[in-house]
Amino acid sequence: MGIQKKTRKTLMVFAGRVNSDLSHEVARLLGTRPIPTQVFDFANGEIFVRYEESVRGCDAFVIQSHAAPINEAIMEQLIMVDALKRASAKRISVVLPFYGYARQDKKHRGREPISARLMADLFKTAGANRLMAVDLHTAQIQGFFDGPVDHLMALPILSDYVAEKYSGQRLAVVSPDAGRIKVAEQWSRRLGGAPLAFIHKTRDITRPNESVANRVVGEVAGRLCILVDDMIDTAGTIVKAADALLAEGASGVVVAATHAIFSDPAVERLVACGATEVIVTNTLPIAPEKRFDKLTVLSIGPLIAEAIRAVFEDGSVTSLFGGQA
Repeated sequence: MGIQKKTRKTLMVFAGRVNSDLSHEVARLLGTRPIPTQVFDFANGEIFVRYEESVRGCDAFVIQSHAAPINEAIMEQLIMVDALKRASAKRISVVLPFYGYARQDKKHRGREPISARLMADLFKTAGANRLMAVDLHTAQIQGFFDGPVDHLMALPILSDYVAEKYSGQRLAVVSPDAGRIKVAEQWSRRLGGAPLAFIHKTRDITRPNESVANRVVGEVAGRLCILVDDMIDTAGTIVKAADALLAEGASGVVVAATHAIFSDPAVERLVACGATEVIVTNTLPIAPEKRFDKLTVLSIGPLIAEAIRAVFEDGSVTSLFGGQA
C-alpha cells in the first residue's frame, strides 16, 4: 500500500508598494505578515520583483491598489503574479481593492477598446487563478475573467456608519445617476427604507470626467440626502449633484463613496461644496495633502481579510453580504 501524504495549506500575503498600509492591516488581521519582497525600479522604469522566502505550494494572495501612476501599479502586480507562478505557488488570488480601468467596460463608439476585459486577460495570462475586487464599477466585469471572481461590497461598512451617526434624521438615499439605482436601493434597505431619488444627468462621451446635473427625480425637500457612488475622481459629478439637491430644498447632503481617487481638483471642489461630510474607504491611499476636515475614511481591511480567510478555508464569500454578493 502506498504512503498517503496530507498536504498542509499555507496562506501567504504579498503586498505591492501601493497602499502598503492596507496590505499590512489585512495581513495583521489574518494573523500573519506580508512575505518579504525585493522590489525596485531600474533606471529606465522597468520593475524587478523577487520573493525572499520559498512560496512553493502556498495559497498566495497578492494585494495591490491601482492608484496613480496606475499603469506602474498594474505592471508591478502582474510581475508579482508571474514570479509566484514561476516559483510554484499552488493557487494565486489577485486582490484588487480598486480595479484599474474598470470604467472602460464597454464600447461607446467604434474603434474603442474594452480595457477592463484586457485587464482580466492580463492577470489570467500572468498566472492568476482568482480575482477579488471591491465595488467594481459594473458587475459585468466579473464575467471578463475566466475563473472565480469575488465581488466585495463596501456597502455594509459605509451604511452602518451612516445609520449610527445619522440615526433619527429624515434621510433620503440619492444616486448621482440613473445607472446606480440598484446600489441606492440596497442602501435604502439598510437605512430602514429611506426614500430614493436620483439625479438625471447627461454626459458627453468625448469629454472625460465631465457631466451635467440636470434635475432631481424624487422627493428630497427637508431630508438629509445620502449621496452614494462607487468612486470620486475629479468630484465634478458629486459636487454638481450635491448642489442640485440643496437647490431642491434638501436639509443637508452627506457623500458616501468607496473609492477616493481624488484627482485634481477633487479636494478643492469637495471642500467648497455644500456637503457636510464626505465618507470614503481606504481602498486607495489618500495622501496627507488630500485629507480635509469633513473627510471620514473607513477601513476596508476587515472586509478583505474576512474574504481572504473564507477563500483560503474554502468557505462562502457571498455569506459575508447576506447572500447578496
